[in-house]
Amino acid sequence: MSIIDKAVQTQLDNIQKKTGMSLKELSSFVKKSGLSKHGEIRDMLKEKLGLGHGDANALVHAVFESDGTRAAEGKSEDAVLDEIYSGAKTGFRPIHEKLMKEIQKFGEFEIIPKKGYVSLRRKKQFAMIGPKTNTRFEVGINAKEFKKNARLLEQPKGSMCNYIVNVSDAKEVDAELIAWIKSAFEGAG
Repeated sequence: MSIIDKAVQTQLDNIQKKTGMSLKELSSFVKKSGLSKHGEIRDMLKEKLGLGHGDANALVHAVFESDGTRAAEGKSEDAVLDEIYSGAKTGFRPIHEKLMKEIQKFGEFEIIPKKGYVSLRRKKQFAMIGPKTNTRFEVGINAKEFKKNARLLEQPKGSMCNYIVNVSDAKEVDAELIAWIKSAFEGAG
C-alpha cells in the first residue's frame, strides 16, 4: 500500500470514528440523499454530519470511487497533462511548466496527476496546481500562518489547501510565490 493509499485509509477511518457510521452506512446515507452532484453531496455531508470540507470531499470520492487518481490511472503523466491543458485551458500549460521547473529544485516529492489538476506531495500534500476554470489557474498551498498578502487567498478550515493564489500568466510565477510553495514543501516532511 502506497503512502497515499495509507493516508486515504486513515482519513476514511477517522471519518467513520467521527460519524459513528461504517463506510457501508455512510455510502448508503449518501445514496439515499438523492443528490447526484459531487459538490451538493459534499456540502450535505458538511451540514448533516459536521464534516470538514476535506473529509466530506474524500468521502464522496470514496463512495463513488471518483477521486481523480482513478480517472488518471493507467495514463502517463504527459497524457494526463495533455488532457488537463486542452481546449480553452491550453494557454495555462506554460504556467504549469514554469512552476514545476522551480518546484523541482526543492528536492524529492511525488507528482500525482488527478483528473483536473496535479497534486504535489511529500509525507503530505503541500501544493495543488492546475486550471480551476477556463479563465483561472490556481496554486493551492498547504502551509500555516503566512503573513497577510493580497495574493494569498486564505481558505476556510477543512479545505484541501490553506491558501490559494490565482495566476494568470507565467510571469506571475515569481520569487514570492515560489517562497510560499517552498515553505509548504519544507513543512510537508
